[in-house]
Amino acid sequence: MKKLIAIALLALPCASFADHLDVIEMKLNQGCSLASYLAVVKDFNEWGKDHGYRAEILVPLQRANLETMFWVGRSASTEAFGKAWDTWRDALANPDSVPAKLNARLDACSTSLNRSGMDTY
Repeated sequence: MKKLIAIALLALPCASFADHLDVIEMKLNQGCSLASYLAVVKDFNEWGKDHGYRAEILVPLQRANLETMFWVGRSASTEAFGKAWDTWRDALANPDSVPAKLNARLDACSTSLNRSGMDTY
C-alpha cells in the first residue's frame, strides 16, 4: 500500500494541470498609446471573466526588438480556450456584440504579427 501511495504522489506532478496560453506578438498602431491599448485589454478582461480567459500584456524592457509587445491570454485548459474562442468567433458576426466592438478597438489600436497556443505544465 505504501508503494502505491508513493507512486501516486510521484505521478501527481505529471497529471494534467496544464493552463493554456494564447500568445500574440503585436505592435501598437500609429496614434495608439499603451494606455489606450491597456484600456481595451481591461474591457476585454471584463468579457473574458465569464469565459475563463484573462489577458495580460508583456512590454519589453530589454530586447532586440522594443517595438513589439506580447498579449498573453490564459485559460484553465485548451478545452476552455476553445470554448471561449468559439464564443468570441461566433459573436463577431453580430457587429453590435461586445466581442465585435472589442475586436474593432483591438484592430484599430494594434497589429498582430504572430500567434501561438501553448500548454503550461
